[in-house]
Amino acid sequence: MFGFAKTQMVPPEKALSGRDQPLPVPPRHEVLDAPLAPPFPDGTEIAEFALGCFWGAERKFWQTPGVVSTAVGYEGGYTPNPTYEEVCSGRTGHTETVRVVYDPTRVTYEELLRVFWEAHNPTQGMRQGNDIGTQYRSAVFYRTDAQQKSAEASRDAYQAVLTKAGHGPITTEITEATDFYYAEDYHQQYLSDTKNPNGYCGLGGTGLSCPVGVARAE
Repeated sequence: MFGFAKTQMVPPEKALSGRDQPLPVPPRHEVLDAPLAPPFPDGTEIAEFALGCFWGAERKFWQTPGVVSTAVGYEGGYTPNPTYEEVCSGRTGHTETVRVVYDPTRVTYEELLRVFWEAHNPTQGMRQGNDIGTQYRSAVFYRTDAQQKSAEASRDAYQAVLTKAGHGPITTEITEATDFYYAEDYHQQYLSDTKNPNGYCGLGGTGLSCPVGVARAE
């Protein structure tokens, strides 16, 4: 599409222009019956992860105890308020991302990192399984210094596990969160029982456990 190599990051000057208005999203979560967009309940925190096709990735997190809400969107690129088709073109720089709103008294950020690492293969670069393109790259978008330290510590710990098992280097980006653009309404909770209970999910991990204990920030 557009003649662009989708496994190469688009330069900012060649990114699609996007639009000023955000795409409309439902007010409530299909499964958790919580707000999909701010304001979120008092005391909750936000984490954002990219780990391949966001349909299956979102389901992994809404099934995690302590998670209050989830939403899918686009992050890490240049195009404001992109459409799914634009992101799939490789011309926005965004990767498919899951926003996780969680109660830190019930689930820690480190435990969410474990879900993230174990749910996909973080060594595959610009792809996840048969899904190929920059929009499928692995990323952690941190929002605080503590999240950054935990993400980096968990990456290093998991790398040791992966290396011992014969896997290559982790290619996951650990970068400061930028604007999160909500995806279209039909993508939100796409694999819920009321939408597509038997829908496509190409997400697959390495089968190796991430040692959460050493992922905690000092």
